[in-house]
Amino acid sequence: MLSFSEENYLKTIYHIEQFQPDGVSTNAIAKKIQTKASSVTDMLKKLAAKQLIIYEKYQGVQLTKEGKKIALKVIRRHRLWEYFLVKKLNYRWDEVHEIAEQLEHIKSKTLIDNLEEFLRFPKFDPHGDPIPDKNGKMILTKTISLLELKVGQKGVLDSLKDSSDAFLKYLNKKNLALRDRIKVIDIEPYDNSVHIETKTHQLLISKKVAENLNIKV
Repeated sequence: MLSFSEENYLKTIYHIEQFQPDGVSTNAIAKKIQTKASSVTDMLKKLAAKQLIIYEKYQGVQLTKEGKKIALKVIRRHRLWEYFLVKKLNYRWDEVHEIAEQLEHIKSKTLIDNLEEFLRFPKFDPHGDPIPDKNGKMILTKTISLLELKVGQKGVLDSLKDSSDAFLKYLNKKNLALRDRIKVIDIEPYDNSVHIETKTHQLLISKKVAENLNIKV
């Protein structure tokens, strides 16, 4: 039986691996979890001893097949609970992450399978991230960041690179939501901020915000 902390590490390594497939650095994990690099090293040694990761000092970390399997189970539980909280209990999408962080460690397979059936087998969570099925399979949508669109191009806001509460609250204030159709009106050459248009309004967003909006063209 793995501890909550061990599960969180496997989940974190999985997420970072999507952007660093050749190996996840100790510093990247420490930054994501907000802890000391020395604490990360201690945990990596434990996970390596359980054959859940491949770890060599200074070489980066990779999940083993079993480590990835466990990480996907945690992610599946997390995203199903987020979907449940938003769709059935009417939480806002910026309110559910911390609650789901606690619920994701409930390991009852029957409960999670029944929850998925009750929710009618959703494929994506409230932030547009794919929900793994009981076999770890999930739908991967090809997207680009809004920053990659050229003036005049259109696309649909499909998912978010940043799902932090702060970013979600920012999008609420700007009246931006998943499935919104977005058109690039202009790009400021000085700082790459982007003028965009939705069905209801126009607004100017920064380069940083644009980088964190995943668009399906």
